[in-house]
Amino acid sequence: MAKITSKAKRLRVYIGEDDHWQGKALYQAIVMKAKELDMAGATVFRGVMGYGAHSRIHSAHLLDLSSDLPLLVEIVDSEEYMEKLMPYLDEIVKEGMVTLEDIEVIKYGQKPPTR
Repeated sequence: MAKITSKAKRLRVYIGEDDHWQGKALYQAIVMKAKELDMAGATVFRGVMGYGAHSRIHSAHLLDLSSDLPLLVEIVDSEEYMEKLMPYLDEIVKEGMVTLEDIEVIKYGQKPPTR
């Protein structure tokens, strides 16, 4: 088994479930753009509770009517690929927060990744 370590960037986009871009869910637009740019991968996490800039609580409790639950889109890739994605995020994210961090990636597998 191979173990490969490398430096990378982790991008996180904090948005709401009701956020849209050109008739499509915003999280879908972000993931599809990442795929189009041939980024390593993207994952969308759905929160059960949270609040943001407007301090309004969003919750998944059965009695609550809020459907605008918090979402987190996470992408890990090289700085080069993040630089390709950032102008698109600048255009489509109207409300939310984006974080970009330096990370160390440890990959486990049978053979080295190709790309």
